Amino acid sequence: MIDRREFLRRTATLALTAGVSARSPVDPIPATARRLKRIGLQLYSVRAEMQRDPERTMAAVAGIGYRDVELLWSFGNFGRTVAQVRAALDNTGLSAPSAHMSAATILVGWERSLDIARTLGHSYLIVPSLPGETAGTLDDWREWADRFNAAGARAREAGIWLAFHNEPEHVRQVDGGTPLDVFIERTAPDVVRLQLDIGNMAMGGGDPIRYLERYPDRFWSFHIKDVVADGSRDTGLGMGRLPIARFLAGVSDLDAKPCFVEQEGATDPLASAAEDFAYLRNLEF
Repeated sequence: MIDRREFLRRTATLALTAGVSARSPVDPIPATARRLKRIGLQLYSVRAEMQRDPERTMAAVAGIGYRDVELLWSFGNFGRTVAQVRAALDNTGLSAPSAHMSAATILVGWERSLDIARTLGHSYLIVPSLPGETAGTLDDWREWADRFNAAGARAREAGIWLAFHNEPEHVRQVDGGTPLDVFIERTAPDVVRLQLDIGNMAMGGGDPIRYLERYPDRFWSFHIKDVVADGSRDTGLGMGRLPIARFLAGVSDLDAKPCFVEQEGATDPLASAAEDFAYLRNLEF
């Protein structure tokens, strides 16, 4: 008898080879259905594996079928130099359209970071959160927005986009307002873009579809993440309550906007990454 983990691993493998998702999409399928053309993985999903052996893990990610990865500058790219990361991407055939980085990156060494981004083939450098001690009030968020505008203008000159990613707390009220709304409305669309993490949005009490409708031209990259019924944590794609197909159907020019799987709490991250890939590859919307 095999245990549940081995069963899930085998099911995911069968899904990848037979073209059948290990999880059945539950959203209604439109008559003119589409599928994602590129599916990426945020490497935070497999962070423990990356710590142990980045090159082997990236090869495994490529073997699952992912074409893109989102790097973690904020983790020091798991101890690898820029040259080593470039070599790993080349050896696996993966592309890295973006990386997550500390907010401090735009304040110190920004020109050097833009040079690194070009070397690694990034189109986006994305700040996933702001330091808690400098993001406690809406005025803090306004000041950060002004800094993003300045850094984003320089990034555009270098052919890179500066972007910001939402955490659950970014849609919770502060001083009678919503920090993410203040930030979006104060940043300039021609120099700053947004990455919408749909799971984080839901866990914070927000509605990712409503945000997409409210700011249709601001979100240019996505974290595809599902959440359990009470919104307390994420779960495998197709196993939670988010209408993923309906969300993707609402994204204009989707083929030009990178989409990354991110599951933060999986007990077997690579097996879960395989299942999530199979789900998205077969999801029609």
